[in-house]
Amino acid sequence: MEKLKLSDYFSEIYELNEYPRFKVFIDGKWVKTKDTFDLISSIDESKIAEVGAVSKEDLDLAVNSADANKHKIRDMSAIDRLELINQVRKEIENHREEIVNVLMRESGKAYDSANGEINATIERLRLSMEDSRKIMGEYIPGDWSSDTTRKMALVIREPLGVVLGISPFNYPVYTSMAKILPALLSGNSVIIKPPSSDPLALLMCAEIFRKIGLPAGTLQVITGSGSVAGDYLIENNRINMISFTGSTTVGKHISEVAGLKKIHLELGGKGTAIILEDADLDLAAKECVKGSFELAGQRCDAISRVLVPEQIADKFYKKIEEHLNDYKFGNPLDGNKINMGPVINKKAAERIDLMVKDAVKKGAKCAAGGKFNNSYYEPTLLEDVPLTAEIANEETFGPVITVIKVKDVDEAIKIANESKYGLDSAVFTNDFYNGWRIMKALQVGNVTLNGAPSHGTAYFPFGGVKDSGAGKEGVGYSIEEMTNIKTIIFNLGAKNLGKQYSGQFKD
Repeated sequence: MEKLKLSDYFSEIYELNEYPRFKVFIDGKWVKTKDTFDLISSIDESKIAEVGAVSKEDLDLAVNSADANKHKIRDMSAIDRLELINQVRKEIENHREEIVNVLMRESGKAYDSANGEINATIERLRLSMEDSRKIMGEYIPGDWSSDTTRKMALVIREPLGVVLGISPFNYPVYTSMAKILPALLSGNSVIIKPPSSDPLALLMCAEIFRKIGLPAGTLQVITGSGSVAGDYLIENNRINMISFTGSTTVGKHISEVAGLKKIHLELGGKGTAIILEDADLDLAAKECVKGSFELAGQRCDAISRVLVPEQIADKFYKKIEEHLNDYKFGNPLDGNKINMGPVINKKAAERIDLMVKDAVKKGAKCAAGGKFNNSYYEPTLLEDVPLTAEIANEETFGPVITVIKVKDVDEAIKIANESKYGLDSAVFTNDFYNGWRIMKALQVGNVTLNGAPSHGTAYFPFGGVKDSGAGKEGVGYSIEEMTNIKTIIFNLGAKNLGKQYSGQFKD
């Protein structure tokens, strides 16, 4: 792979030595850390950069700056915040191809996936006007209740203070920006920790914020080990909220150590697709392939298992096999025809392989794929997977279609609801009323009829139940998570104003 070198626009964020050495963004400045870690691309296992590894001293500087400067963003007029975000959107558009190129190299994403993520980021920024509506308050006249006559109240939303965002490797730019945007828009300062696997494209976006004129200290971007930064920040009493997207194990740990901070958790999932006998099988197969293979299956909203009635299983298998080649697998730098690249690293591929081998050992048929080389795991189809297999119950996070036969719809609902996860599901049927019954019965935060789950730009709210998390994310809904409600009550009776309760009609 060619040596990574950015345009002059981004020259402040790194030093070009044998490998580019990236800095961290603290107190409105790019800071060179004492230590670094190597960034390895899953495309060819090569080192592409050295990235700043923050120390506790660096973290103290970041927290001090975020806390000391939070008033700058809070005191900024809302329209100025909105227009600043709009300028950031335009500048990301101007540098789209360069950001996409870096994202591909560090994450192993195919061009369509990387470009799609940046497109979604741009669209999320454009929708900031929709976010702003959730900041507006409410007037409550008191004379609708006998104990509050001659009073009125204003219910307003206020920023929390300092928001800590922790983002995953599968959407390092979009998920980070989906935390930064509503936090800043609602008047909070932000500390964001992008994933160590692929932080560079997000660092480029931080430079855009700096150049556009975001007040210094209202955004900090730190990189490094979660073991160093994690608990140290989570327990810090000057951080007022934590927004975390990642594994259920880490999410539970955060909830245990965070104390009384406000927490939003978007965790793991076991997205289940239920196929009914009257479904359009070609549509269902196409969507299940898409839901399982997009981004090599490394999505919390991926279709992680498919439940199909025994009576139509063979027909469904044939339809799935017809669509297996919808995704061209290989090195994402080989050209735009490749739309599925490697998983994030070899360790992830080895974990997926253990799950596939376990399923086969317990009776599943591997009808396609089932092999890997370094970080490249082949698109895989497992048929007749028993419920005793690990892959039938645990999140796959890899390009595997796991098909499980069921006797009927009621058994499918039972299997789906026995999962410890409850993020996304899908139902395929041409009977609206039966589909409605099943969607109502499923214990999940999101369910899609006749389509693969997809959070997209979060125009529709999403968030899980059970071990899939707590709280809602999305346009407008993230604002609610990142603000406090304050009720301001006016005693109008003090000046003989307001309507008085007569009690003449009381029972």
